[in-house]
Amino acid sequence: MKKIFLLPVLATIVALPAFSQTYKAADSLAFKKEYARVSSNIADLSSKLTKAQNDLAAYSNKSDKAISDAQSTSMATADKASHATNGSVRDARRAKKEARRSVKDAKDSRKAGNELDNQNKKISQLSTDLTKNQDRLNELDKMRAGFSNQQ
Repeated sequence: MKKIFLLPVLATIVALPAFSQTYKAADSLAFKKEYARVSSNIADLSSKLTKAQNDLAAYSNKSDKAISDAQSTSMATADKASHATNGSVRDARRAKKEARRSVKDAKDSRKAGNELDNQNKKISQLSTDLTKNQDRLNELDKMRAGFSNQQ
């Protein structure tokens, strides 16, 4: 029983220092590699975030247009259906065709809305990742300043 309890405790003690890595010298190769990696990630995330924010306007316009198209075809379908109830077979066929178009436009509207939501989620995720990387870079800068104070 003690072995079962002891194993997770030892694993935690061994793994804990690995998650909060600190460096002993600014000229450490691992420090320089991490600093370069984090700086590169920040540049990459910044460009992705800018592109995503620029694309957001296009997604918004597409969504708005799809919603207005769906509403207009829905109105037209209602008009055709009311004529078809009092009209001929030809009017019924036209109403059916208009109804199919209305359903297609409604699906397009839903798809455009989902794409807009996905783009907003992407922007949120990129912002979060960028903030985390900037915080890590600040920590590394503080470590570097501490190294220069020691020498």
